[in-house]
Amino acid sequence: MRQLATATLALALATGCVTAGKYEKKEAEAKKLQEDNKALHQNVEDETARTAVCQENLKGLQRQIDNLVADVNSLKEKIHSDEGTLSQKEAELRASRQRVLELQALVDELSKSKKKLEAAKADLEKKSGEYEQLASALRGEIESGRVELMELKGRTTVKMKDKILFASGSATIGADGREALKKVSDALRTMQGKAIRVEGHTDNVPTGHSGPFPSNWELSSARALAVVRFFQESGVDPTRLSGAGFGEFQPISPNDTPEGRSLNRRIEIVLVPLEGATPAPNAPAPAAAAATKT
Repeated sequence: MRQLATATLALALATGCVTAGKYEKKEAEAKKLQEDNKALHQNVEDETARTAVCQENLKGLQRQIDNLVADVNSLKEKIHSDEGTLSQKEAELRASRQRVLELQALVDELSKSKKKLEAAKADLEKKSGEYEQLASALRGEIESGRVELMELKGRTTVKMKDKILFASGSATIGADGREALKKVSDALRTMQGKAIRVEGHTDNVPTGHSGPFPSNWELSSARALAVVRFFQESGVDPTRLSGAGFGEFQPISPNDTPEGRSLNRRIEIVLVPLEGATPAPNAPAPAAAAATKT
């Protein structure tokens, strides 16, 4: 541009048609154009710099936008996952509440059953007057272990081990047995309204066919009848007496140990209501029992 102004000025001087005033004016215009051109270049450079800054800022903003979009997508996925978890937890909660209701109903039912069982147990454990009378009369024998007394559903049973009453393989009552049976008979003699059934039981050891008792049937029956005869001789009303032998077939303990076999060898004296009482299986008539010799 400066070269253009100089060339113009030179041309004007050469032609001789330009005055000094016009020259100065043109020179000023040329200078002005030069300054404007310089300012324009500066403005362009400034705009270019600002554009570069804006582009960098734009890139930064775009990165922020991308990050925000990624965060939003992540939150959406988490919300979706949480909604699924929430639905599952709500279903589990409903199932748990239903289970609690079922368990509560079961507890209520068990509570009712427990009360019924406790009432039934109380009825079973309630001792009759006959039981209390026998327990008082036989206290010494019970404490010494020679006699056991129990009652269940109105059935009172006096249980005695056979070794107290009989020698092995014998149906003859020994001295200690007679002493114990005398106290039992004294207590039974005052009992009213009760049938007295004497039951003989053995273990499963065979008696031997060559002896007086071919099997445990005969041995258990003979022992029961020996006790019946003793009670009759001691003053117990024979019309209330009966005897039965059960052999080895109603054990109260396994026969595979000496202790178990000892528990199974026993005499049980059972008191049942006299009215409607029926003899036990294998029980002979009372008169026949009384006539049997020991």
